Amino acid sequence: MDNKEQAHDLLSLRDAVWVFVAFATAYFLSALLRAITATLSPTLSTEFGLQARDLGLLAGGYFLGFSMTQLPLGHWLDAHGPKKVVLRFLAVAVVGCVAFALSTNFTGLLLSRMLIGAGVSACLMAPLTGYRRWLAPDIQQRANSWMLMTGSFGMLASTLPVQWLLPTIGWRWMFGMLALLLLLAMGLMVIKVPQWRLHAEPKTPEISADKSLDANTDTTPDKPSILASYAQVWRNPYFRRMTPIGFFNYGGLIAMQTLWAGPWMAKVAGYSSLEAAGGLFWINVSMLFTFLMWGLITPKLYIRGLNANRLIMAMTPINLLVQVAIVWAGSDAGALYWALFCISGSVVSLAQPAVGSAFPASEAGKALSGYNLVLFLGVFCVQWGFGLLVDLFRNFGLEQVASFQFAMAVFLILCMVSYLHFVRHKTQR
Repeated sequence: MDNKEQAHDLLSLRDAVWVFVAFATAYFLSALLRAITATLSPTLSTEFGLQARDLGLLAGGYFLGFSMTQLPLGHWLDAHGPKKVVLRFLAVAVVGCVAFALSTNFTGLLLSRMLIGAGVSACLMAPLTGYRRWLAPDIQQRANSWMLMTGSFGMLASTLPVQWLLPTIGWRWMFGMLALLLLLAMGLMVIKVPQWRLHAEPKTPEISADKSLDANTDTTPDKPSILASYAQVWRNPYFRRMTPIGFFNYGGLIAMQTLWAGPWMAKVAGYSSLEAAGGLFWINVSMLFTFLMWGLITPKLYIRGLNANRLIMAMTPINLLVQVAIVWAGSDAGALYWALFCISGSVVSLAQPAVGSAFPASEAGKALSGYNLVLFLGVFCVQWGFGLLVDLFRNFGLEQVASFQFAMAVFLILCMVSYLHFVRHKTQR
């Protein structure tokens, strides 16, 4: 896409705000659905007799369904545009919410959860693909951070508000209401999101300002297959550099925030269900303000040469030290510890738009969805794997608190190895 086409696609401030609101509404609901399992875990565990590994699999089912759509999603976004794709996906999420509300066994819950995850899987990738074309480069990072802030609002709503509503309407009617809200979000998108203009494919790849494209990128006008195009994404050295830290550090952050922070506070720190929901509430409040600040300061930091690479390299060790503190403190590691974990780990969120901007605009959808696949496979593996480890250590005779500590120690080691991979591979973007 040449400069004239790019300028033509840029939205006015008023239109950009409305597009952001439309996408943010859907992403709010997506994040609420993602995190709601942490609040509902005591209720679902009691009603369906779930063990730790079952709870981890149920929460991870969302991310498994999410991950299964990522490869075709990127291709569809580049070919058909954000509006058409996200509307069709959200229709699947509506069906998933209704099915979850009607489920009578664990299998039904799991399959419905996977449908929900698949249905909302375009809620972030669609706007990021659109922003890559519709917004000026200097505000794309800000828009991304504020989308994540909107997600924090959704996760905030999944805590105390859900806990307060639960005794009144029950979890089944709650998912029925969420299905209705998704339909309303779809209506807003129909009205406010512009249609996707198709451009001629460039004969040579567009090189980003910081020269992150692999020299082996295909320059022929022929369209590669979906798998071939993703293989091309994988060959990008910057993508490979960011993969482990995306899988374990970023995926693990989401896994802990959306599931295991709650059970840790309840089963390790001794919180009541209401206290655990309150702890999750304040954790998500802290993340809301964290992403707000990232959106405000990242453009200024980037101007000063503090790009995603440097920020991740500088701040990730702080997150690793917080993990050490959580393992060491054990039952004393309450909401404050987990809030610090999430805040210090939020820097890895900068990796996602950085990867997207490392590719031409015409390939941004595939790059972003490819990296999103890495992230959410990481979330699924960490959520389920953490539960498996807790049950494994319990079977070895460890007490509940020690089982959680040892599982957290394994997670810490994996995050450290991923960070070392990031530091070792000096590919610049």
